[in-house]
Amino acid sequence: MARRPRLLPAVGTARNLLAASLEGLLAEPPRRGGRPDDDGAAAPDSADLPLVLVACSGGPDSLALAAVAVHLARTGRCRVGAVVVDHGLQAGSAGTAERAAAAVRGLGLDPVKVRRVSVEHGGVGPEAAARGARYAALDDAASRLGAVAVLLGHTLDDQAEQVLLGLARGSGTRSLAGMPERRGPYRRPFLDLRRADTEAICAFYGLDPWHDPTNLDPSYARSRVRGEVLPFLEDRLGPGIARALARTARILGQDADLLEQLSADAYASLRTEGDDGTVLLPEDGLRALPAALRQRVLALAALELGAFQPSFERLRAAESLLERKGSAGPVQLGGKVSVHRQVRGRSVLRGEPSYGSLVLRNNGSDNGPGGKQYRRPIQE
Repeated sequence: MARRPRLLPAVGTARNLLAASLEGLLAEPPRRGGRPDDDGAAAPDSADLPLVLVACSGGPDSLALAAVAVHLARTGRCRVGAVVVDHGLQAGSAGTAERAAAAVRGLGLDPVKVRRVSVEHGGVGPEAAARGARYAALDDAASRLGAVAVLLGHTLDDQAEQVLLGLARGSGTRSLAGMPERRGPYRRPFLDLRRADTEAICAFYGLDPWHDPTNLDPSYARSRVRGEVLPFLEDRLGPGIARALARTARILGQDADLLEQLSADAYASLRTEGDDGTVLLPEDGLRALPAALRQRVLALAALELGAFQPSFERLRAAESLLERKGSAGPVQLGGKVSVHRQVRGRSVLRGEPSYGSLVLRNNGSDNGPGGKQYRRPIQE
């Protein structure tokens, strides 16, 4: 009788990371007599099990994630399906998507859906536009199929690249925190695995992953970081740079979570709504806040009124209105949202709601407080 191949250590690690990421969402494994057959057990025929979806491009990371996730289905913890998003940005993308779908079907995933999307830039860069279209498709698929989670295959290397890109842009805490392990239904269980681990997992399962040619295209900043910058830093500063950057992201993620909660609490306590759909923030309350919270409160108001995430420079310009002696502004915060300082004058009597406040207004959109269709910055 032929011996089964020894389990690759990276596969065991990946299984543990995946189970930890889905803690609280999985069914209890069924009790069996004797030692369970990890890879040979038939998937339980039960529609009552929770459904987990893998976002699969056919690349090494997502294909390895799909292969590892099958273990959860075979041990009766959940059902595992997949969504393949075809962005239509490259020649032959439809064929690539179908091959990815065939690969995960071959692993035993079900259901497997291919979603073709139209990428419209809408004032953002091509990568952000594709990301927005992809998440919209994943959101829709998860909702229609009733999935409890959507798995993303980002690795520690992706996280390190994300931090470097944030540093290059001069970003704040949230951006430098990189990609969260959990956000809504999304889970990134492989943020502690290296890209080499996912490639080894694919080899272990006999999978032939697709390699996205844009990963080698120097016209993309992420490709330059991946192919040139990070290898250079590893060569000059030591092989631990990627892990150090990922550790930095985890530390800053905790800080960002706390700052965002404090900012949300402060915003809720300060915000009032004007009769004309404006958002009013009292000057005294804003001045009493630390700068880190004050800027975030201003950003929350701008986002509520329909702006994209305002830049640090625009937020500082809005803050500077608090230093002025009389009425001042407006300062544009983006997305047709402006802010000005209102003081007592002929048109505003003492005691009017806007007296002594910064007044934020959307000057050309229906996405203000009445519509509640607020824009949010696209997250990685």
